[in-house]
Amino acid sequence: MLDKDNIRILVVDDENDIRRIIRLILEKKGYSVIEAGNGAAALDIVRESEVDLVLMDIMMPKMSGIDATASIREFSSVPILFLTAKSLERDKESAYSSGGDDYLVKPFSSAELVMKVESLLRRYIVYKGKTAESRTLALSCGVEVDTEAKTVSKNGEEIILREKEHDIFFFLLENRGQTIDPNDIFEAVWQERALSSSANNVMVNMLGLRKKLEDDPSNPKIIKTVWGKGYQLV
Repeated sequence: MLDKDNIRILVVDDENDIRRIIRLILEKKGYSVIEAGNGAAALDIVRESEVDLVLMDIMMPKMSGIDATASIREFSSVPILFLTAKSLERDKESAYSSGGDDYLVKPFSSAELVMKVESLLRRYIVYKGKTAESRTLALSCGVEVDTEAKTVSKNGEEIILREKEHDIFFFLLENRGQTIDPNDIFEAVWQERALSSSANNVMVNMLGLRKKLEDDPSNPKIIKTVWGKGYQLV
């Protein structure tokens, strides 16, 4: 259960009316909402204050949502949900590549927005939380997995995985030892039909996973690439 009284959501959009509507939807659900009118202002807010989730437009003056997200990822793992009218596959690829966790195309319903928000917040709270009793699985490179809390640590320190990185990792863990085609990973994790660019989305998140898990990402010991077939968690 989410403790909404202590959750702060940053809404970033250059249109006042959109920010006002989103604020009303989220405050009705009990969340605390702050606003920014462009990516540069959002960057300052995330750097200087505690934020639990960012809802980020893409096309904005001064600094786009893509650029702001890439900059935020240099110092923060706060979940970022893109809210945008840009719906092409290449736009989604740019969003995920910059460090975004999920994507919602305008116009969207209030129910869709709330479902996305609560999904990301639950995952983020699990990242930061601990459970008293857990089942620990040891992998290579000092990596350990708490299979009950679904958290990952390396050399005793918890690793913060973005939502898609987390879902890919645990999907591969559930199918440990099997080689999984990138399109099958995409359909399982994104729950969408795979398209020509889907494998690229998987690859981008795989690169992020390897940087966090592997001692040498160029020579992975945990998630191996089986050329021409897919990925395998060993």
